[in-house]
Amino acid sequence: MSDDYYKILGIDRGASPKEIERAYRKLARQYHPDMNPDDKTAKEKFQKVQHAYDVLNDPEKRKMYDAYGSGFEDSSGGARTWRTYNRGTGGAEEIDFSQFFGGGQAEAGGFGGFEEILRKFAGGSGRRRARQPAVRGRDLHHELQVPFGTAITGGQAQVSIRREDGTIETISVKIPAGIEDGKKIRLRGQGERSPTGGASGDLLITVRVAKHPCYRRSGNDLIVAVPVRLSEAAGGAKVDLPTPEGVITLTIPPGTSSGKRLRLKGLGVAGNYGKGDLYAEVQIVLPPVIDEADLQRMRELDARYQRDPRSDLTW
Repeated sequence: MSDDYYKILGIDRGASPKEIERAYRKLARQYHPDMNPDDKTAKEKFQKVQHAYDVLNDPEKRKMYDAYGSGFEDSSGGARTWRTYNRGTGGAEEIDFSQFFGGGQAEAGGFGGFEEILRKFAGGSGRRRARQPAVRGRDLHHELQVPFGTAITGGQAQVSIRREDGTIETISVKIPAGIEDGKKIRLRGQGERSPTGGASGDLLITVRVAKHPCYRRSGNDLIVAVPVRLSEAAGGAKVDLPTPEGVITLTIPPGTSSGKRLRLKGLGVAGNYGKGDLYAEVQIVLPPVIDEADLQRMRELDARYQRDPRSDLTW
């Protein structure tokens, strides 16, 4: 008895092309031999699913199958017949398709016969059409936020991916040193598996870099504001500064004004052409409370220098 292709795919006879495609993808993944190495029947089931899909996914083949069943695929040569049951007698009768379509050779100006129909459906030689190439699995997209420090020095992160079958998989991701916000990391073969045994898709991760409370990035340079006391700026000092390379000693030259940038070469972000620099911006922090005596001494100090500090301001 012939197989019912609709039952094989688990769909109704009025199923839409999308429903056929969806049913096929599910069953192909379920019965693929690579996914069922211990099931000796998986290969046969997979082949039946593949063949049912090849027929029902082709509008012309589906029309012939709905009309004549799987017998339309017979390509053994000679006159094509279809065995059907006579409802009136309960017996069987042979129908010669050449009665309807002509003989095996095309007639001049006429239809090419059932042989030509078979060649059309079977790929031109009476054999079944060659199996289509395996389809590559779907790519997956994910967004990952990493700490500012990890983006600068590199490190590891974990992402959780929900597969099409509902399972959740945790994947370890290597974060390269110096990665910028918005850049993508491609993990080949970590996307969805192919339903037809082809290559798996890729996992594309968009990296989002969190802000740092003190540091900011400009290209491959790092910039940090360094608060200093009035006396440290005026008389000079050595202060501790935490950096990606660890804590270093920063020298504040005497007479350093607020906003002055001190360059620390090679302490920035690693790039293709070496590392950037670190710029320490001096910020003078005044005492929270200044009494009148302190203000008077500051005015006396200012009086010694007549130059207006805002004289260079222009529009």
